Formats: sequence, C-alpha cells, structure tokens
Amino acid sequence: MASNIKSKPSGKESPTEPFKRAVTGCLRALARKPDLEVNFAAERPGLMGGKVRLPEPPRKLTKAEAAIVRGNADSIALRIACHDAAVHRRLQPQGQQARAVFEAVEQARVEAIGARRMDGVAQNLTAMLDERFHRGKFDEITDRADAPIEDALAMMVRERLTGLTPPPAAKKLVDLWRPTIEDRAGKKLDRLEDLVEDQRQFGDAVHDLLDALEMGEDRSRDTEEEDEEGEEDRRQESGENGEATESDEQSTSMEDTQVSAEDLADAASEAADAPTADMADDADMTDAETPGEPQRPRQYGDNAPRGPDYRAFTAKFDETVAAEDLCEPEELDRLRSYLDKQLSHLQGVVARLANRLQRRLMAQQNRSWEFDLEEGLLDPARLSRIVIDPMHPLSFKAEKEMQFRDTVVTLLLDNSGSMRGRPITVAATCADILARTLERCGVKVEILGFTTRAWKGGQSREHWLTAGKPTNPGRLNDLRHIIYKAADAPWRRSRKNLGLMMREGLLKENIDGEALDWAHKRLLARTEQRKILMMISDGAPVDDSTLSVNAGNYLERHLRWVIEEIETRSPVELIAIGIGHDVTRYYRRAVTIVDAEELGGAMTEKLAELFEEHAVAERPAPRTRRRVA
Repeated sequence: MASNIKSKPSGKESPTEPFKRAVTGCLRALARKPDLEVNFAAERPGLMGGKVRLPEPPRKLTKAEAAIVRGNADSIALRIACHDAAVHRRLQPQGQQARAVFEAVEQARVEAIGARRMDGVAQNLTAMLDERFHRGKFDEITDRADAPIEDALAMMVRERLTGLTPPPAAKKLVDLWRPTIEDRAGKKLDRLEDLVEDQRQFGDAVHDLLDALEMGEDRSRDTEEEDEEGEEDRRQESGENGEATESDEQSTSMEDTQVSAEDLADAASEAADAPTADMADDADMTDAETPGEPQRPRQYGDNAPRGPDYRAFTAKFDETVAAEDLCEPEELDRLRSYLDKQLSHLQGVVARLANRLQRRLMAQQNRSWEFDLEEGLLDPARLSRIVIDPMHPLSFKAEKEMQFRDTVVTLLLDNSGSMRGRPITVAATCADILARTLERCGVKVEILGFTTRAWKGGQSREHWLTAGKPTNPGRLNDLRHIIYKAADAPWRRSRKNLGLMMREGLLKENIDGEALDWAHKRLLARTEQRKILMMISDGAPVDDSTLSVNAGNYLERHLRWVIEEIETRSPVELIAIGIGHDVTRYYRRAVTIVDAEELGGAMTEKLAELFEEHAVAERPAPRTRRRVA
C-alpha cells in the first residue's frame, strides 16, 4: 500500500517516517511547490496526475538505498521546476526512436541543472543512475542491438553538461555507441552546454543532433504554425510595451525553466538521484507517456489493398523465439518478481474481472442441455409422454458441454518502445491472469509478443547498405516474434516468462502487419473448432528504418490488408484493443481505451461478449409443445 506523507509525527511511527518527511520536504523545495502531494509505494517512481510517487524505502535503510530514494525525488523535482511541458510538446519529433532520444536528453538536461549547482544532487543522481543501469543488466551487454541509443546518448549529454563520467553500470552501454555518436554528432553535442538553461534553444539543438544521427524529421505544419503564432504574439506584445528587448525575452525564458541557486542550496541536504529513461516514462503524464507512433493523418474508410510491393529486403535475420531462450532462468525469476511487485495492487482488480468472466462462462456451460434422449435425466417437461405411453423412449435429457471448451485464444501483445512503463506491465499482468482464468474453463490460451531486434534496422539495414542501397527495399529491420506461452503449455510452467517484458532493452519497434499474420497462421494450424485472436497495441505500425526508404504508409497499408484478409476470409475471430490509440479505424471489432488501467476490464468484457454470442448461436431454438387431446 502506498503511504502519503501528510500525517504528523507520532510516538509509534515507522522508522522510515522521518526519512520520508525529509525527502518530501526536499522535493517540495526543489520543485518550488510546497503543497505537492508525495506518495511512497513499491512501484516505479514518477509524476502522475500532479502527484509524485517515490519508491518505498526499506525499514533498515542503508546509505546507498537512501541515495536512490533521494535521487528519484530530486529528478522528479528538477523535472517539475525546470521543464515546460507545452514547449516540450511543440518541439518533440514524430518518429518513435527520435521521441525516445528527445525525451531522454531533455531529462538529462533538467538533471544537469541541479547537478551543476550542487554536488549533493550530482552524487545522488549518479548513485540512482548506477542502480538503474545495474538492475537492467546493462553492465553485462556486449551487443549494440541490446543497448538503447537513447540511454547512451543521454549519458553522453550528461557528461558534456556536467563533466561527470557515466555511472559504472552504464559504461559498457556508452562505449558501444560512443564511436558512432562522436563521429557523426560530436560537434552538435558540444553546443548543448551553452544552452542548458534555455529549453527552447536546447530543443532546437537536439533536433540538429538528431539530424546528424539520421533520426531527424520535419516537425508538423501545425507545430510550425503554433511557433509562428507564438512569435507573432510576442512581437506584438513587445511593440505595445515599447520596452521588451531580445535580452528581456531571454531572461523571462530563463525564469520559467531554471531553479534558483538559493532554492537548490536550501534543499542540498536531502537531494536524490533518478533514472533518465524511467523518468521518460513516468515523469510528466502530459507528454511523457503519449504513444510513440508518428502522428500521421488518420485515414478512415475501406482497407487499402496490400499491393504487390510489400516484402522484406531479407528475412534471414528474423527470429521467432521462446521467452525463456532470451533470458537466463535466474533473471526471468527476478523479472517476474519485479512485475508482481510493480502491480501488486492491480492484481486484485484484474482477478475480480477474470472471476466474473469465469462465472459467466460456467453459467453458459451449465445452462446447455440436450433433449429427447433415450437415457439420462428424466425431463419433467415431457412427463406427459410417460403418462400416455410408458414405453416412449425420448423423454430424457443430458447436460451438454458447451462449444467454448473446444476453443483457443491468442493474445498478441505489442512489445514496442512506446509501451514501456505502465502499459506493458499492465498488459503482462492482464494476459497472465486471463490465461489462468480461461485455462480453468478448459479454453487454451497462447500469449505472443512482437518487436524488432534492433533500432533503425539492425543487420537488415547493414545488409541493404552493403548491397548499394537499392531503391524500394521493403521492410528493413530484423523481426523478433516472442512466444511467452504456447497454447498447449500449462500456465504454471509459462508464468515466469511474462516477466521478460520488464527487461530493459527488449521493447523496440513494431511491425504489426507481419506479427498479426504470424499469430494468425499459428492459430490456423490448431485443431480447435473455434479460434480467437486478440491484438493489444498502443499505436500504428512504426519502424523508422523501413519508413525512411519506403512510402510513409508502407507498413500501415500492409496491416490493413492483413486485417481485411482475416476478417473476410478466415475462420479466426479477430478483436483489437487500442491503448490511447484509435484502432477502430483498422479493425471491425475493436475498442479503444484511454488508460492502461482499463485494459483488464476491456479484455474480459470483449471475451465475454464473444463467448455469449457463440452460446446464443449454439443454443437450440425453443420447441413448441403439442397439446395432448
């Protein structure tokens, strides 16, 4: 249970209460918000709905553990004080990977403001970052495909802004990317130090950095118009006052984004450290947890044809892999424990929804009967037959096993980078509990995930570059399709596999069309009479490498074609749930939810609707009774 630090000290308070009060006071001072609500819970730290969530400190608190809690508090406080969400939204790029980089570098900027002015803040942030990268096993990676470029770039930006070397656990991560980044964008990185106090100019410089790394994109027309209107308003205001000079505007911007040295000094004793990428997920719900797909115009209407052009440049680097083969058993156990800890409060809610689904399925099963049998239970409605003719053979009934027992359900989970944080943890827990519930009812469940092996193409793109960059190469990334639970595998043996979704570096890009086709073909190979496929996603298909050398709707057009094939020509029943993303424009049977917390209810309700529709269709029509003369 989360504890809200509002109560007054008492004689029987927990040993950690004085520490919590000190951290809370420090956070409020840094953020310059004396009434800020602060909670401590065994969940990911962040800022949600104007409330701060910090990790619950252990009762026997060590110095290192205290530094981690303080670090999270400082990072959130600096985000509140030094970050303008409106400016951030106007400046952020559209590509999924570019957004991740932009968000991580912005978090590095706000943390650098505190670290440059106070040694205590710098020490706490370093301790927290080291713990975060160690927990993610980044100190063990050897392949650049497993090293998120946004984290590496954020650490290099931190190094430029503060002079601090990356934490020990992040050293391998940075070393894998440093030669490439320094070669392409070293001069762009050097410019950032002079702009750290001005978020707008810093953001423009980051766009130049993205261009140098071949991740840059033109900002949308609406964004440009907003910027032009804002500049026009400022010019008009300057003309009316007759006093506003360029230096005045710059100083005003500085006041909006920087923390005064006095405020930071007052808070020094209780400073803290926080992870860069974690804060990118939870720090500011107004912009940090928006789905990471490009903001393309929504196209309503009939599904576009696939066309003859969709293909993969090469498929030899694709992989379909079992979850247990991507991770050591000990790490899977640790990740599963972490998942359970993160969502311990949610399991009760989802479990209640799952139990409700189970009762509805069992009720359908128990209400189904076969009549006019020669043996079984005597049918009271047909007693008149016995009275008239004691030898009448067709006066018995028997309970009928419902068809949903001969059913298989596939849950296909989007494992893209935009699902990182709350959405993927909720999706994993809901899939876990639903699999257990349906298994009790005799329904087999398969849980699959889809992502890519690398950002920006991986080996497929390197193969394309070696081949001389032929035009229209088609899909240009390495697919990774993950089997978390096979349909025939019992839930108890596959339970820990779902913890893999918590692994740092797993979630990358999403090529939905081929993933849907893969899951569909697996279902067609099953012998069950009824097959249900549920897609859970938070965005349109995105792969920067593919879209940079093909048409902008290349992946989306293929997805629409695959959906049409399944919905019109396949016996598989297809459902889709979109998290913060309108999937009704793709799928006939779909629902869109705003918050990941609604996922459990949406999944159980949609499955219940399908089973109830099937039960009504299978139920025999009522028979008319003949009056006996």
